[in-house]
Amino acid sequence: MLKIGLIGAGFMGSMHAACYEALGCPIAAVADLRPEKREEMAAKYGCAVYETGLELIEKSGVDVIDICLPTYLHTAHALAAMEKVRAVFIEKPVALTAAEGHALLAAQKKTGAQVMVGQVIRLWDEYMWLKAAHDDGRYGKLVTATFKRVSPRPTWAWDNWMDDPSRSGTSALDMHIHDCDFIRSLCGEPETVHAAVSRDASGKIVHICSAYGYGDTTVFAEGIWDYPATFPFSMEFRVMFERATVVMEHGELTVYTDGGVEHPAYKHEASGTVVEGGGNISDLGAYFNELQYFTQHIEAGEPIGINTLPEAVKSLELVLSEIESAGGVRK
Repeated sequence: MLKIGLIGAGFMGSMHAACYEALGCPIAAVADLRPEKREEMAAKYGCAVYETGLELIEKSGVDVIDICLPTYLHTAHALAAMEKVRAVFIEKPVALTAAEGHALLAAQKKTGAQVMVGQVIRLWDEYMWLKAAHDDGRYGKLVTATFKRVSPRPTWAWDNWMDDPSRSGTSALDMHIHDCDFIRSLCGEPETVHAAVSRDASGKIVHICSAYGYGDTTVFAEGIWDYPATFPFSMEFRVMFERATVVMEHGELTVYTDGGVEHPAYKHEASGTVVEGGGNISDLGAYFNELQYFTQHIEAGEPIGINTLPEAVKSLELVLSEIESAGGVRK
């Protein structure tokens, strides 16, 4: 059984801990600066506790390190973890800057550590179905597509770090990167990229719209996280193929053709497990999918082939280029 060391016991850390428990890989050690968070985790899972992630990495003796920290803390902890354990999971976005991403790649090459990054949309059931439909050509070629991810202000974040561009990279890097990464997995590297943003009164990016060019095909992505607290989070897509248009909205997948309307069957195993503490998702869902894939491959000694570190760095660099082309972060 893998011994998991979890760094960060907030919303995403709690989500991951619940997934590991469901997978039969309970948390062996947890680190969090907040005493109440680490003690709550210890009481629930019977795990060792540490105040800092670096202390956990150095002293816990775990097999796997899972980093669920704010983005600006990813790199230092991942570099230390790769020197100590055989496998590391890093929440998305993998890093804050391209230089940090390249440092992680160099460390992986040096240590040989297995690394998976939490670009969870590639393992989200509806998106996996869409990619399969695209790749097998059942509806012909892709003509155009639009992906949307909208959210209220992320006021649930510890120390309000998400609202600080120097720590989160803005909504473009934290949230829009999901769709950017999936579009890359679907269509490959874009030939052209055009991005436009809206900013709040302080100059922070709160809304981004990007157009990715693939020859005579354009794919669009919109991301925003500045709606009121009462506004519901939503992620949607609308994909037009030669012989069908596929829509995912309100948690429902629909295929429209000239011959009728279909609701295809696709794997969607809601666990019913609700994880409290904020955020947009309360059921384990695709988080279970990704950590199941991760743990199975580590236990079997097989290489990680989905959401790899090199892929995550490419998506990081693409979003950073969009931000720069639109006038930069403006910290």
